Amino acid sequence: MALKELFTEHPASVGETYGEHLVMATGFGARMILGGFACLLHGIFPFLFVKTGSAQISTLHERMVENRRTKQMPAILDFVI
Repeated sequence: MALKELFTEHPASVGETYGEHLVMATGFGARMILGGFACLLHGIFPFLFVKTGSAQISTLHERMVENRRTKQMPAILDFVI
């Protein structure tokens, strides 16, 4: 496999360029880290971030799974992590 393919094969499989995938994946990662931090704080201080974790999960699910379905991706990709 050529070096270029290592960076472009997966993004192409989800209908994105390398740059688009970079922006989307880093955005998802940042949201997950911040949402996880909010959940940790919520565990200690139950009055803080009461809906933040579930809101982040819903947002990320909508962006990843629902948008992927609208692109008519093969169902097998729903199971790829």
